[in-house]
Amino acid sequence: MSRFRSVKKTVRNILADDDWQTRLAELDDFRPVDLVPPLLNLRLDRLETVRWRSATAFGLTAARMAEASMEKARVIMRTLMWYMNEESGNLGWGIPLFMAEAMVNSKRIADEFHKILVSYIFCDEECDGNFLDHPELRRDVYWGLVRLAEYRPELVAHGERFLIAGLDDTDAYNRAYAARVLGLIKPRAPDPGLRPSRTIRLKSAPSTTERSSTPRWENWRGWPWTIWASSRRFENQGRPKGRLFICGPTTGNTA
Repeated sequence: MSRFRSVKKTVRNILADDDWQTRLAELDDFRPVDLVPPLLNLRLDRLETVRWRSATAFGLTAARMAEASMEKARVIMRTLMWYMNEESGNLGWGIPLFMAEAMVNSKRIADEFHKILVSYIFCDEECDGNFLDHPELRRDVYWGLVRLAEYRPELVAHGERFLIAGLDDTDAYNRAYAARVLGLIKPRAPDPGLRPSRTIRLKSAPSTTERSSTPRWENWRGWPWTIWASSRRFENQGRPKGRLFICGPTTGNTA
């Protein structure tokens, strides 16, 4: 069996285990450079839980790599950026999650590459952005921004006006995630055009997602946005489950 297949089999067994969070420490037995290709492959695994957990494992791996050699970490991040380009053949599925987890786990990576992640939602010609036309691929970007904003909200704040535009995204998940990010970065001032708008119903997330028994409301510094979610904690960074009520600048349609 080739080295790649051997490492991938071991890593997948770890990520598919119910006790996967404890077993992540076993990845330290491998060199980061040997883990990156299998983890990139596992982001497309048939099991959704393995796909999500591969991003978590990559974040830890990238942080180890950055600590040992920042230049090698830069090469890996640039490789992820290439996956997001059209020249790659549209291979970007899951890549924004990998980028975000690397930034969550490494301050040095976050400081150098956060603007790249945010640029994927820039949606006008005045900005030097990399807006993604595919709404489902944008979901990964928005969720990556949720993860980064949980730890370093100041690195996401410069994309505020594009997050506001995201509240009118054609995709219900993207509208919900944009609202979540805005709540985390605590925008500077309200937009007078905002008004109560829509209820968003989301499909089921992985079964490992923890659900709160009671709804919780948040009011973000007086902003006319509020969001209610039946899921508040994400054991494996899974997507929310249930319904999110959002106030924002929209037409009042229900998704």
